[in-house]
Amino acid sequence: MIAETVCSAVAAAGLGIAAVTAYRKRFLAATRIAAYSLVPLGLVMTGVVDWLADTAFSPTAWAGFGVLGLSWALFATTRAVERRRGGTRKERKEARAAAQREAVAPAASAPSLGTASKRESTRPAKAPRAEAADDFSDIEAILKKHGI
Repeated sequence: MIAETVCSAVAAAGLGIAAVTAYRKRFLAATRIAAYSLVPLGLVMTGVVDWLADTAFSPTAWAGFGVLGLSWALFATTRAVERRRGGTRKERKEARAAAQREAVAPAASAPSLGTASKRESTRPAKAPRAEAADDFSDIEAILKKHGI
């Protein structure tokens, strides 16, 4: 009974503020204030306020909210652990096996697989100076282009 009275008073006060706002030629704001002020009145008329008041003072309802909270906490904990571990045991085992199979790229060359032939190992390596000269020639060309 007190909740209904309070909600009705809030609605009446809100409608009064909306009227003053409309008098000041701020119609959009007045309409918005009126809409907000009618919400508590609508809740009283539909019976939601009675239901909330009965729920607020019911130990059974609070125990139910506690059980729901516990359930949510358990779900959140298991999700966090699952993300940290990477899924179920079967999924982790499959992922480990896939990682071992893909340790070497499928189209890898012989040296990366560790089966280098003698011919490849006796081949003389390119001189690093030639590559460095090519790099400097590119830089020299860029500098000449800019007049430096």
